[in-house]
Amino acid sequence: MVCQKVKIKNPAGLHLRPAGKLCDEAIKYKSKISFQRGTMITNVKSLLSVLAAGIKYNDEIEFVCEGEDEEEALAGIVLVIQNGLGE
Repeated sequence: MVCQKVKIKNPAGLHLRPAGKLCDEAIKYKSKISFQRGTMITNVKSLLSVLAAGIKYNDEIEFVCEGEDEEEALAGIVLVIQNGLGE
């Protein structure tokens, strides 16, 4: 299991388009990928779960990857967030 905290820098937070980009990246990996904010744990491979989390600009969330390609998955997720999730 690997984890890393990341701040969301998209001005509108994780609305439909960036949430979709995040899910698209997560689906590429076999590992279980989730993020935690407070006590809420969200499955990153589920678009509806990501949207329901209500992540806004400058929120800090902790990504957790667990599985055979966990390190590669975490690196890919962090990279796509740092690149602005398509915005």
